[in-house]
Amino acid sequence: MNPSTFPSDFDAAVDAGLEWLTDSGAQVFDFINQVLTGLLQALTWLLNLAPYYVVAVLIGLLAWRLSGHWRSAVLSIAGLLVCASIGLWSETMSTLALVLAATTLALLVGIPCGVLGGLWPKLDGVVQPVLDLLQTLPPYIYLLPVSALLGYGSATALVATFIVAIAPVLRLTALGIRMTPRAFIELGEASGTSPVQLFFKIRLPFAMPSIMTGINQSLMMAFGMVVIAGIVGSGGLGEAIYGAIRTLDIARSIDAALAIVILTLILDRLAQNATSLQREAQHESH
Repeated sequence: MNPSTFPSDFDAAVDAGLEWLTDSGAQVFDFINQVLTGLLQALTWLLNLAPYYVVAVLIGLLAWRLSGHWRSAVLSIAGLLVCASIGLWSETMSTLALVLAATTLALLVGIPCGVLGGLWPKLDGVVQPVLDLLQTLPPYIYLLPVSALLGYGSATALVATFIVAIAPVLRLTALGIRMTPRAFIELGEASGTSPVQLFFKIRLPFAMPSIMTGINQSLMMAFGMVVIAGIVGSGGLGEAIYGAIRTLDIARSIDAALAIVILTLILDRLAQNATSLQREAQHESH
């Protein structure tokens, strides 16, 4: 192997492999693109079905229910009304749909994989370096291969956001399962509990605070990807900011950034309050 030609040879091999994958799996990737695009469109349609003030009130009631404070409801409603007043309601709902879809997919994959990693140390030893790599690479990196396979559009943004969001919940779920006190596990085994009962009655309750923290972190990571995903046509506030940057529309970019901050704060508080409720319920059960 000639060291001087290694970079060009490596790049050529990567390009050839990606081209082969795109050609041989075109139908599969087209199907995935259609499914993910349809999912986002359906969720966006659902969020835009009711008038903006109805959605704002519903989210405010949810904030009040989770926090127990009327101020959380008022601030949530006021923040969403600001998003509507600056003419970015549909973009806000598109961004919310993207974040919710990506985070939900990340939870559906990350929590079971995290449980398996927490139960089997050898599997966790393989998974952890992969998670380190995912969390170390710049988020822009994920857009290039995904866009080559799925094309320009919201499906690419969803997959890239999913990749960014899955690492925290998987890592913290595995950590929570591993950190179950050994004394409680031995007590459960001595009591004759089955492995399934041991998991649901001992391991899972102890791991829930860590899992809830992972869910919150996944939400925040997904929001961090929103603006970057605007490069590949994510729609919503990310694409609004990217378009404003290209046209040097400073006012529009500030409006979209404000809407992202408001939406992020609202979902962050909802997730934190849900975590607090779960911990209180667990404390009362003990």
